[in-house]
Amino acid sequence: MPSEGRFHTDRTRAESFGGVADQYDQFRPSYPKALVDDLVALHPADVLDVGCGTGKAARLLTERGLQVLGVEVDPQMAAVARGHGLDVEVASFEAWQPGDRHFDLITCAQAWHWVDPAVAIPKAAALLRPGGTLALFWNYDELDEPAQGAFDDVYRKHAPELLRSVVVGGNRQTDRPHVEDLEASGLFASVRTTTYRWERTYTGAEWLGLVGTHSDHLGLHQARRAALLDALSATIEALGGTIASHYGTYSAFARVAP
Repeated sequence: MPSEGRFHTDRTRAESFGGVADQYDQFRPSYPKALVDDLVALHPADVLDVGCGTGKAARLLTERGLQVLGVEVDPQMAAVARGHGLDVEVASFEAWQPGDRHFDLITCAQAWHWVDPAVAIPKAAALLRPGGTLALFWNYDELDEPAQGAFDDVYRKHAPELLRSVVVGGNRQTDRPHVEDLEASGLFASVRTTTYRWERTYTGAEWLGLVGTHSDHLGLHQARRAALLDALSATIEALGGTIASHYGTYSAFARVAP
């Protein structure tokens, strides 16, 4: 298996989302307004969204008047994004042919760990116009006690190998190695990071829907996954029927020289 935070070589996981594309679009969390404000404040004439998925991040930008092109490896995910009115080209970012196109802003939401940094970093830098920005961001959540303890007990019993899954809770910022890659590349004039804090309350059905879109959970044998989801459902019901998730959207802004 790839080391923590570097999953691009595991193509089975990387391309496992198409079968749950609609569920992904419905239940995956969005991104905070403050992050979108900061991206819009860069005043990009056009934006490339790498690994756009169902377009959850791209839609936030198009709603603010930006021109966004998505690149997505999975045709089913791309179809959902197109259904929201987005322009999407189907390819891996590594293989995608941009022609003579360049961009002021390249975004990648919750997906940079699925691309090969040895290819993706220099490609992104070359696609940016002078002064342009590569913005990478990931959502991590923290759960209140006793929810965290109760969930840990469920996972120890039904799927102990997933105790470190980000969906279980814990702002572990496992994607810090990718920021270090940006810093070490020498291709960016500056790399800055920030974390945006926000909250969301989930019903039991919403939480189970979210869990069911994560690649490590999708990889469980069907019977184990069903037992895990049943136990989580019972646990959330025992906790009052809802759980509060305290999100941190960990973001890196890498700017090429003007």
